[in-house]
Amino acid sequence: MPRRQPVDKLPVTACILVKNEADRLPRILPSLDIFEEILVFDSGSEDQSVQMCLDAGARVEEVQWEGFGATRKKLFSAASSPWIFWIDADEVVTADLARELMDLFAGSEPEKRGYEVNRIVRFDGRWIRHGEWFPDWNLRLFRADSWSMEELAVHERVDLQGGKPDRLDGLLEHHTYRSWDDLRARSERYAALWAEQQSAAGRRPFFLEGVMRACWKLFRAFVLRGGFMDGILGFKIAFANAFEVYLKYQLLFRLR
Repeated sequence: MPRRQPVDKLPVTACILVKNEADRLPRILPSLDIFEEILVFDSGSEDQSVQMCLDAGARVEEVQWEGFGATRKKLFSAASSPWIFWIDADEVVTADLARELMDLFAGSEPEKRGYEVNRIVRFDGRWIRHGEWFPDWNLRLFRADSWSMEELAVHERVDLQGGKPDRLDGLLEHHTYRSWDDLRARSERYAALWAEQQSAAGRRPFFLEGVMRACWKLFRAFVLRGGFMDGILGFKIAFANAFEVYLKYQLLFRLR
């Protein structure tokens, strides 16, 4: 493979979906300076999000929201670099991850077609290091010609084409829910989207499926995945995640 000289900017497009993220953008945008392009799809922000992205040198396109999967698929397809880095507006590229990415491209062309990155969540004033939230590996760096995505309404996933991804050591900070109220509101929204999606696919739950799955979720997160090591906060998070599972199946049961 041809050798590459050290670069100031990586041949990568950082792709972000944005809507009313003005409180978070001052944290994420400076962490994206290593990428040669920042591409933002804004779906109707009413705050200063668009101007903040433009001021940071991003290419901004205002789009109609079509659901997470469909909108993100169009976002990735609009990238102009040979590589794509998927990042959300509530995430931050850490200094360690930035250095690792620079090293990855400073030598020869990266050997793999894609790389997974681990996220660590910041919530309620603490880093969450156990339970269902950590570790949290996701395919985030991949060649622009080597990905596919199923257009799901929520919790979309990118699949790598032409090989198995490697893993990077550096972390993505995930400054997720703004508050417990935000967690509840998003859980309700995601549960409704999931139920509609599953109902349309013909899935029919049995009467107690939601209760059984929620109990298993709580046990797995708090006991098997070590959520108890995060103390009371770990239990509250595990319970909230279990309740979302219960809500999903209750809503799906009503749609049967």
